[in-house]
Amino acid sequence: MFNIGDKIAYPVHGAGVIEAIEEREILGEIKKYYVMKMPLSNMKVMIPLDNMEEVGIRPVVTQQEVDDIFAILAADETKMPLNWNRRYRANMDTIKSGNIYEVAEVVRNLTLRDREKALSTGEKKILNNAKQILLSEIILVSNINEDRALDLIEESVK
Repeated sequence: MFNIGDKIAYPVHGAGVIEAIEEREILGEIKKYYVMKMPLSNMKVMIPLDNMEEVGIRPVVTQQEVDDIFAILAADETKMPLNWNRRYRANMDTIKSGNIYEVAEVVRNLTLRDREKALSTGEKKILNNAKQILLSEIILVSNINEDRALDLIEESVK
């Protein structure tokens, strides 16, 4: 169980800070929710407490793990399916997994691919989504602004 003020990561949405724990009645059922504020969009996300594990909620990474993320971004591209449809599905599954290291691989691979040959609209959306997930966690852990975090990501991908 997390507390107000804790920094958590929510797969597909990114990282944020728990601002409140509220009870809400939905469809006649009263449930408890974490209210998480996202650092990038100031959006608030409500996460039901009763299915946190299913969704993959976890504490944000440590500063050492952020350094590991930058090492992954700087590494060589890993093999991806040549078929864009298979690549798209594989990247979506990776993002949904919530594994921040694998999300970093998606960012690296798609960034390198975009530099080499323009990405499809779908893959551009995946790249932007994966970057937002990385950015939100890096911003919260490293206590830097969005522009600086984005520059660090871009500089890391060779």
